[in-house]
Amino acid sequence: MELHFDRHRRLRNHSVLRGMVRETRVLASDFMYPLFVTHDDGRHPILSMPGVDHLSLQELRRETNVLSELGVPSMMIFGIPAVKDDVSSEAYAENGIVQQAIQVVKSENPHMLVATDVCLCQYNPAGHCGLVHGDQILNDESLVLLAQTALSHVQAGADLVAPSDMMDGRVAAIRAKLDEAGYVQTPIMSYAVKYASAFYGPFREAAHSAPAFGDRRTYQMDPANVREAIREARSDVTEGADILMVKPAMAYMDVIRAVKDSFDLPLAAYNVSGEYAMVKAAALQGWIDERAVVMEMMTGFKRAGAEIIISYFAKDVARYLRDM
Repeated sequence: MELHFDRHRRLRNHSVLRGMVRETRVLASDFMYPLFVTHDDGRHPILSMPGVDHLSLQELRRETNVLSELGVPSMMIFGIPAVKDDVSSEAYAENGIVQQAIQVVKSENPHMLVATDVCLCQYNPAGHCGLVHGDQILNDESLVLLAQTALSHVQAGADLVAPSDMMDGRVAAIRAKLDEAGYVQTPIMSYAVKYASAFYGPFREAAHSAPAFGDRRTYQMDPANVREAIREARSDVTEGADILMVKPAMAYMDVIRAVKDSFDLPLAAYNVSGEYAMVKAAALQGWIDERAVVMEMMTGFKRAGAEIIISYFAKDVARYLRDM
């Protein structure tokens, strides 16, 4: 009896051919590496994120060189201030930790793309992303400080600003502030779709930014919602965002695809601290093949539609690709 069926395995029999017909490729140039800079000396491990450290400005120089050698072309800077106050003044201080860090990176490698997180949470005692009055997080009053923070980063040399606060109207406020100051060419990568996620736990330790009361569910999104994600992204597009972001990434690849299909802007996916920590913890126990799992995750993010991957695995992935 003659059977007629498709032989899909013909294209899988040789490793070279598998590579030639591969639909999705992960490159070192896809990555943005998030790092945490402090006023302290030296390098101090973040216990819940093995392999990630708090960096002094001098250690930041060394880290910049490591990234450059590995071919990772961009970083996102998070600052840990020396002092906190109710108006988050170090967030937009001329000599704040992020502003100093930008200058250090640019002096070490002028070609490194430097993005900065624009938020107030780690700069005030309440640990919330906007100004606080009683138990309320003030939206419109916060926009002034967020815009000033973004401007101070760009004046220090940042190539791109990324507001993560989730206050309504922050992209419009930042775009207007930058344009007014003459920075019409500086792009904004908005945390357009940022969920109130349990996957942020290790980051709160790393950034010293856990809320002192309540939670962030009045401004970050409900993880159950995807139509709302499209509305959030549409607002940011209208307000002047140049790149959209979905955060977290791993449990939200359907959202990445939905946003990608809805808008023609470049899209970033933030592979967040909890996702990183889970893989690292399982790998340290010998339960998974870390390299294989990491590369499968990154391929999934690209396949879902992300052009940019923000990940604490960026250096690892660059080494994997170099050694292939």
